[in-house]
Amino acid sequence: MSPTDIELLHAWGEGDKRAVNLLFRRYFATLVRFFRNKVSGDLDDLVQQTLLACVEGRERVARVSSFRHYLFGIAYRVLANYYRKRGREPLQVDLGDSSIQDLAPGISSAISLRQEQQLLFDALRRIPLHSQVALELYYWEGLTSAAIAEVLEIPHGTAQTRLRRARELLVQAIEVCRREANITTELPPDLDAWAASLRDLAGS
Repeated sequence: MSPTDIELLHAWGEGDKRAVNLLFRRYFATLVRFFRNKVSGDLDDLVQQTLLACVEGRERVARVSSFRHYLFGIAYRVLANYYRKRGREPLQVDLGDSSIQDLAPGISSAISLRQEQQLLFDALRRIPLHSQVALELYYWEGLTSAAIAEVLEIPHGTAQTRLRRARELLVQAIEVCRREANITTELPPDLDAWAASLRDLAGS
């Protein structure tokens, strides 16, 4: 029987190198997908930082309902710290106001996409980072609003409001991107289904 994620986490903390390798294999692609549309380069380093932070803070994993929620919570903090360190005034970056376009204006997807697919990725980078994270966790990781609340350490009602507002901001950003790129192609009418269908592209 395969060990659970939490068993591997504690085994890693006790020096089990096999546990390190297993956790990396299980979650490397997931973490690459989390970081890919938010940073330019540094992916491997951020994945390693996240997993190392997971093992260093492993006693906290008992406070959350699943290892994945714990992992994404750590990844979000690693991402926030990454941009705060890069800011001209460290620790002054507001992830509720700043988008990836604000924080790293030169970033673009390192994957070849059809025009309408690229549109979504570009639009996501134009909304506040904490809204982008919430939407990508919802669309690509299948997290509920309750799970997102746990990951981001906010009340459930706040997470629901953030998701609702994030969708509105995304629709607005898509329209801006459409105008700027002079895209006339009709997009799928179901935004949620369309965004969820691009999950594999986000991590490729």
